[in-house]
Amino acid sequence: MQDFNVLFVVWRECIEALLVIGILNAWLSQRPASERHSGKRWLWSGVAVGIVGAIALATLLLRVGDALGSDGQEYFQTAIVLIAAALIVQMVFWMRRRGRTLKADLHKSLSEAADRSQWLSVFVLAAVAVLREGSEAAVFLYGTMAGVSASNYAAAVAAVLGIVAALATYWLLQIGSKLLSWRIFFRVTEVMLLFLAASLLLTGIDHLLSLGFLPPLSRTLWDTSSVLPDSGMLGGLISGLTGYRARPVMIELLVFMVYWMTMAWLLYQPRTARRA
Repeated sequence: MQDFNVLFVVWRECIEALLVIGILNAWLSQRPASERHSGKRWLWSGVAVGIVGAIALATLLLRVGDALGSDGQEYFQTAIVLIAAALIVQMVFWMRRRGRTLKADLHKSLSEAADRSQWLSVFVLAAVAVLREGSEAAVFLYGTMAGVSASNYAAAVAAVLGIVAALATYWLLQIGSKLLSWRIFFRVTEVMLLFLAASLLLTGIDHLLSLGFLPPLSRTLWDTSSVLPDSGMLGGLISGLTGYRARPVMIELLVFMVYWMTMAWLLYQPRTARRA
């Protein structure tokens, strides 16, 4: 189950990074030969720096987590889980806001940079795109795997599969298949990401309950563990992807309801603004 989350997060993050890099590379391919070669050197140098930065952050997270005692790890993992949930929500709404004009905005800034022969802008855009997505992936994955006894080898394999799947998906989207457009891709995956954020949020709430920072507000509201336990194969998959709890308490139910009411309101806001 956790391996699937690893694969999904890496897949989605790689897609977003590839989208920006693809736009930059396509724009550079249309420039004169003298500019093209110089610009592409800056582009791929930026990609390399972004990858190194993301790996450095992932290493730092692991080192900090390992250096803390059992109590410190509990607090650290709780913070990372909640930060990961917030980053997922932020990422979804950033893409909704910027997705439609991303290509035009990048082309405009690149043209201005090319006119001034400042290829540093290409380098920075590429590095920031890769570092942003890689850093988010590192935080997401640490939050997803926090407190879970899972095989590092299996997680690594899932991450590699996520990268391969992202490259394949990007290729399909680039060739313009009618069955798979960028718009459909981002709409479907943003819903999946919001469910994943809900799951991470509830995991954070569970940590806060165990640490005594939050009151449960009630005893177990219902028990569906005999039908679909959240620790089984299917129930664990659903729990990891949506935040399902077989034996929830009131605070978990309230947080889940408030989260989705807030998401519905935020998703509805752009439509009302456009009508106005």
